[in-house]
Amino acid sequence: MIRRSTDANVTETTLPASDLLPSVPLLALDRQYDALRDQIREAINRVCDSGRFVLGPDVAELEAELAKALDVPHVISCASGSDALLLALMAFGIGAGDEVIVPSYTFFATASAVTRLGAVPIFADIDPTTYLVDPRDVERKISTRTRAIVPVHLFGRTADMDALTPIAARAGIPIVEDAAQSILSTWHGRCSGSLGDVGCFSFYPTKNLGGAGDGGFLTTTRDDIAKSLKLLRVHGMEPRYYHEVIGINSRLDSIQAAVLRVKLPHLDTWTTARQVNAARYRDLFAEYDLASRVAVPGDEPRGRHVWNQFVVRVLGDERDALRAHLAKRGVGTEIYYPVPLHLQKCFTHLGWAKGDLPETERAAEQTIALPIFPELEAAEQRTVVARIAEFFGAERTETAAAKSALPMPHVLRRAVGKADDVRC
Repeated sequence: MIRRSTDANVTETTLPASDLLPSVPLLALDRQYDALRDQIREAINRVCDSGRFVLGPDVAELEAELAKALDVPHVISCASGSDALLLALMAFGIGAGDEVIVPSYTFFATASAVTRLGAVPIFADIDPTTYLVDPRDVERKISTRTRAIVPVHLFGRTADMDALTPIAARAGIPIVEDAAQSILSTWHGRCSGSLGDVGCFSFYPTKNLGGAGDGGFLTTTRDDIAKSLKLLRVHGMEPRYYHEVIGINSRLDSIQAAVLRVKLPHLDTWTTARQVNAARYRDLFAEYDLASRVAVPGDEPRGRHVWNQFVVRVLGDERDALRAHLAKRGVGTEIYYPVPLHLQKCFTHLGWAKGDLPETERAAEQTIALPIFPELEAAEQRTVVARIAEFFGAERTETAAAKSALPMPHVLRRAVGKADDVRC
């Protein structure tokens, strides 16, 4: 049983101290690297020996392998997920005065790509359960100036394409999927990135398929758009030193491609591990009387949720206090995202105000991400949930205590884990 202290301090759990680990990292990229160290170093050495560092053979091979994995005819690699969004909008001729509908509850790149082209991001609210863009609000915000819709498949869950696709069709505008967090997620059996006109992905190290630096790629089923994207990523140059259009320099390094080719065959297994971890979290939360305090995310019945993040909602106003408590207990967490895009200082000139997107703002104030990486141990997950229960003084049910489904070793012989401070 776990009891809340009567004073301002949170009491220690009454579970045996040996049953809780001293720390649990939010990310542990070193665990994945340790398992593939020799293969990755061999791949990097191969590129260095070849001297072909930009758009070399490994890049072409990676694009072909991704196209097969995602069942799309075209994959075009680029320098980052942010560039993928920018290139997609450029391919559709988005420019000054155009409007593009995007969610406000997402990483900054979704909207910055719009503004870099002189267009205007029109922010839409989210569904409070899935945190994905609300199709009803998207439809309300369609205007004669709308030139594209950019739904974000946030946290690894595909947006409601059943609702969004007919909205875009009626308006005669393309859908650019922001799939940076959702590689291998599906919708009715089809992979994200094949559901709209263009899909935009990131190889940032913390993504489900992460490189050893920045990188990204685009997918499309349209031959015309694929041709445009390939041209735009190399300054609009074809043939060499002849420029048909003004593009940008956004090419994937061969070293990144080589590293990613080592990792890609493991992606499905890693994704399944994330799904197992998500299911285990739901079971663990069910062991405690926390339903009135913490809302746990559900799975997606219409497709595969790939769990780039496991984000819970702390009901009430105790999210920040809980996060401080978890930090004190050595449990890594993150807030995705503390300030909605429509309230960011750089967008003040657009005229948005607090209260305009109530569900987005509530999510920004209440949500917190817990560790969910594939190598996460069951013992680590039990520690995370027990520390949350400790904060709220939540009791463990007799049924849960009796079955003791997950063994708890006294010592977990794992490195704490290292990751970049920027976790987009």
